[in-house]
Amino acid sequence: VLGLLISSGCAVAGNYFLKPLINDAAAFLGQENPDLSNFIFNLFLMACIFLLGTLASVLYQRLMLNISTGVLRQVRIDLFTHMQDLPMRYYDTHTHGELMSRYTTDTDTLREMISNAVPQFISSGIQIIGVFMMIVLSWQLTLLVVAMLVIMMLVVKKIGGKSAHYFIAQQTKIGEVNGFVEEHIEGQKVVKVFNHENATKEEFDRKNEELFEAQKQANTFANILMPVMGNLSNIHYALTAGLGVILIIQGALDVGTVVSFLQYTRSFSQPITQISQQMNSILAALAGAERIFSLIDEPAETDDGYVTLVNARLLPDGSVKECPEHTGHWAWRHPHSADGSVTYTLQQGDVQLEDVYFEYEPGKPVLNGISLYAKPGQKIALVGSTGAGKTTITNLLTRFYDVPDGKIRFDGINISKIRKNDLRGSIAMVLQDTHLFTGTVMENIRYGRLDATDEDCIRAAHVANADFFISHLPDGYQTVLTADGANLSQGQRQLLSIARAAVADPPVLILDEATSSIDTRTERLIEKGMDQLMEGRTVFVIAHRLSTVRNADAIMVMEHGRIIERGNHDELIAAKGRYYQLYTGAFELD
Repeated sequence: VLGLLISSGCAVAGNYFLKPLINDAAAFLGQENPDLSNFIFNLFLMACIFLLGTLASVLYQRLMLNISTGVLRQVRIDLFTHMQDLPMRYYDTHTHGELMSRYTTDTDTLREMISNAVPQFISSGIQIIGVFMMIVLSWQLTLLVVAMLVIMMLVVKKIGGKSAHYFIAQQTKIGEVNGFVEEHIEGQKVVKVFNHENATKEEFDRKNEELFEAQKQANTFANILMPVMGNLSNIHYALTAGLGVILIIQGALDVGTVVSFLQYTRSFSQPITQISQQMNSILAALAGAERIFSLIDEPAETDDGYVTLVNARLLPDGSVKECPEHTGHWAWRHPHSADGSVTYTLQQGDVQLEDVYFEYEPGKPVLNGISLYAKPGQKIALVGSTGAGKTTITNLLTRFYDVPDGKIRFDGINISKIRKNDLRGSIAMVLQDTHLFTGTVMENIRYGRLDATDEDCIRAAHVANADFFISHLPDGYQTVLTADGANLSQGQRQLLSIARAAVADPPVLILDEATSSIDTRTERLIEKGMDQLMEGRTVFVIAHRLSTVRNADAIMVMEHGRIIERGNHDELIAAKGRYYQLYTGAFELD
């Protein structure tokens, strides 16, 4: 601000010296030996003022560079940090491209505004205020300035207001186009295999045309503003010159005053023009900022849990005691506000659902009164048609979504009382859609438990039967994976995902179509490893290939959010109900 004040003030003050310089130069006419000392002093003083203004301008531009990049760094940090706290519902309802545009297009408009538009806006405002010093030169000409200022402001308001509407629409359309492009880059195989290229082009052309229209309208009004203001500035200059000549003829002003005033007029019109020009950047940035802050203002995932997971030691009398060191046993630390006491429950993986109802959208129930239990070490299979609610149960177990009606208990404790991080640390998931991060194979396995040693990761790979193919990679466990493990087959990526769950060593394991991407031979190879992984753990298996759930302790057949059959494989086959139909149909397909 200090740099802006000095820079703008020097520009205004420097122009004032035109009056004495020109008047002195006019007085020298006809003199043989004029005294130039005062003229040289004023000229030197004027040069010093402009030099000081230049240094101040360099200073504030350098500072604004640091400020703008620093602000954007903090904005990106705030965006990314807040995204880690958003509930899964938000990601389920927004495209990746739409979210990515917050980091790219929207932050870029902020950079332009902070580094250029805002300083220029402030500088121009200071110059406009400073130029009103010219009232000391001529009140008549100053009145003309005020009249032109009113006209210019009305023009800016009228044209700029229309531009703002379309700049906001432009930012929204950019997000939609980015989302569409990213979605179709990821799904390019699907596009090609179904010969959908032409339809995709047509859809992209439609979205791109909407973006073009928004950009055209926004920049039409924005570009109109600049020449209109420029011509108003020229008209103002011409009117000032004409009125100045009349006042000189009348003897009300001298030539130096009129020349100085004309320079002030140009200095006055220029910042008005610059303000109108920077309005475009500011309007675009405000639209981008609105989208950025709409994400930052999204309510974070709430966590009112107070039951935590702690290291525990089993005492000879069967009781549980909290301890600081790792013992291989964990307990739920449950403080009771009523009497201030603390109880400890050994973590075992006992899961119960009691009359659970759930819907993603109001009026569209997904689960209707689901009740089931899984004792420690049991393997529970959830089967049924797509949309029956199987994956929804796993979303509720991990508290990606909270239960609005009914109860879910973990080791007898309502999961709404358990802190989410501790609850999720007790559950490992192997999903149908694997996701590997850029990094080494070892780092991707260690993602399941960040404090795992290399030996732990290798042991987990052996459990998942992934060690064989890993050892044949170019750099073994240090092979770098990129692009979601594009250099691996789908089955190999799934094996790494299983190894990642194995290293987490949780009491509860969720397998959501975990072997769907693995061929029959690979599936048989990992069967023993999976049995070893599941030993002593409570396991929920979601599967369409019913051959993978025959050895489950209990099979739940779901339809339309309800459990319509339950029992083990032999019991359900003997009942010849829905499971029998699904199983025999799958068998015939095999």
